[in-house]
Amino acid sequence: MTYEQTLDFLFSQLPMYQRQGKSAYKADLSNTIALMEALDQPQKNFPSIHIAGTNGKGSTAHMMASVLQEAGYKVGLYTSPHLMDFRERVKINGVPVSKDFVIDFVGQNRDQLDKIQPSFFEWTVGLAFEYFRQEKVDIAVIETGMGGRLDSTNILTPLVSVITNIGFDHSQFLGDTIEKIAGEKAGIIKSGIPIVTGKMHPDAFTVIEKIANEKNAELFPAKPTQLQTDLLGNYQKENIETATTALSVLTDKTNYKLENKHFTAGLKNVVKNTGLMGRWQILQEKPLIVTDVAHNEDGLRSTMTQLRKQDADQLHIVFGSVSDKDLKKIIPLLPVDAFYYLCSPDIPRAMDADELEKLFKANNLNTEKFSSVEAAFQGAKKKMNPSDVLYIGGSTFVVAEILPLF
Repeated sequence: MTYEQTLDFLFSQLPMYQRQGKSAYKADLSNTIALMEALDQPQKNFPSIHIAGTNGKGSTAHMMASVLQEAGYKVGLYTSPHLMDFRERVKINGVPVSKDFVIDFVGQNRDQLDKIQPSFFEWTVGLAFEYFRQEKVDIAVIETGMGGRLDSTNILTPLVSVITNIGFDHSQFLGDTIEKIAGEKAGIIKSGIPIVTGKMHPDAFTVIEKIANEKNAELFPAKPTQLQTDLLGNYQKENIETATTALSVLTDKTNYKLENKHFTAGLKNVVKNTGLMGRWQILQEKPLIVTDVAHNEDGLRSTMTQLRKQDADQLHIVFGSVSDKDLKKIIPLLPVDAFYYLCSPDIPRAMDADELEKLFKANNLNTEKFSSVEAAFQGAKKKMNPSDVLYIGGSTFVVAEILPLF
């Protein structure tokens, strides 16, 4: 098969939560355990840092990978979802896994795929871990997909565990209170393995602290720092603190060596070193067009706060969402003086633009609905003046359809 045929096969044959939602979610580790056994336990053949959290885990993972790269280490990086190309999920020193490896991995393990019938995410975890083993990475930074306790990545025994923060997202799977969600995220805490926490609600921290004590895992809350990053979102300050604290714990507890110059250069070159996209990403300067993957209450509160501070005659927002997202707490966070271009990303899980329109109009927001993300963007462009600002977001999948247009 070609690379495109291989991806078509994976997307069509394996349940994919990002596209389908709840029907593709598997609430246990049995498939992952079976897949790792079939692959001869690749996860035991490379050191790792394991990251969970509601928001910020992707940015934090990329920051840590960038700093480690500046120190000369060969660094694996596993994150999800991808925006433009599946291979974004699996990188070594910022270079995506080769198309040939993806093709060969699927071809060589097709029998296991048929036998185990994993989800898309479970299969991707297996591919990433096997790739990192074969390439003999010095360390891999591994981001959970959702939750922690039952996430497919949670078969690792890392050198350091990290929980960035706790907020409301995926409540139908992780629980309907901060405490329940914190308990799921804290499932990545391992006996005797240090755990680093970002800024979070006190009730969430209490849950994590209790579990850390039960597992004799030394707990390190993130410490303030004056270091800065090339990532432009104001919310990145908290992620910098989490990333630098985690890496400091790594150097204190292991033989990895990092100097101040590695922290400085790594944080200043995150995009260059890792290829991170979709975090307060400026697509155009005049008029200003910004996109961000923030898609839940805490994430959008941060990005909307920053958006309101922009010097704009008029705010324009292209907005789309997924059908299982509760927008009742999100819509009140949005600027009332903006004009909204509503759309549905091209996935089965998307919220219909008609439903979006009802919700937005019930909140007295000025809207127009469009047949696609691109149509909404073109509609916004026609109405924009040079002194206006356009924000594009609401869903990772909206961002994924916008990026190829630039």
